[in-house]
Amino acid sequence: MEKELLLSVKNLQKSFGEHVVLKGIDLDVHKGDVICIIGPSGCGKSTFIRCINFLEQPTDGDILYRGENAKKAFKSLPMYRTKVGMVFQQFNLFNNMTVLENCMVGQVKVLKRAEEEARENAMKYLRHVGMSAYINAKPYQLSGGQKQRVAIARALALEPEVLLMDEPTSALDPEMVGEVLNVMRDLAKEGLTMVIVTHEMAFARDVSTKVIMFNDGIISESGNPKEFFANPETDRAKEFLSRFQNL
Repeated sequence: MEKELLLSVKNLQKSFGEHVVLKGIDLDVHKGDVICIIGPSGCGKSTFIRCINFLEQPTDGDILYRGENAKKAFKSLPMYRTKVGMVFQQFNLFNNMTVLENCMVGQVKVLKRAEEEARENAMKYLRHVGMSAYINAKPYQLSGGQKQRVAIARALALEPEVLLMDEPTSALDPEMVGEVLNVMRDLAKEGLTMVIVTHEMAFARDVSTKVIMFNDGIISESGNPKEFFANPETDRAKEFLSRFQNL
């Protein structure tokens, strides 16, 4: 049975002045997909995922949500972002708000939920990521791994259909990476649709449903994770993966 198509990116291009970062990217995201985007630094991965959420404006190409132009399908970008959520490298929590308030504010301001409903929903997802004991803490009182788990709970509280993650473990100390990856593994098992830019190769191999390798602004290779890691087709992929021999 064909999985439901949620998001479709067609010929996405992005330039910063004369510097061309993305050279025509196509990607379909179906319900339940866990797509990991890998590749060397500077190849366009983060720019691509930021363009999907219009944090960067594409130079050309189309982004379709359930078959409709994403910008035209919603009254505002904040409303689109409740359906296509985002988790950042640097957490981006509001430092003047408690953990609970961070997870409520988007629900109240964008989805117009009543505060009590927003609180109950926030608590559900904070429990889900193991952070319900910290609801009155401010971000500065948390470790990096705890901040990222709150950021994931905040995104989940809006109940998106697709969750984008931009290197969600890259700003963490090594001992904190595991706790965030465990949350991501659980979300994958539960069927959440995710597109993840990551340098965590074991996660990409073992958890994702599809791996995409970027190189110099294009998709140089993509496919089944275990086949990709066992037998990469291109020399560039072989060279890149040779750095991760101990997977």
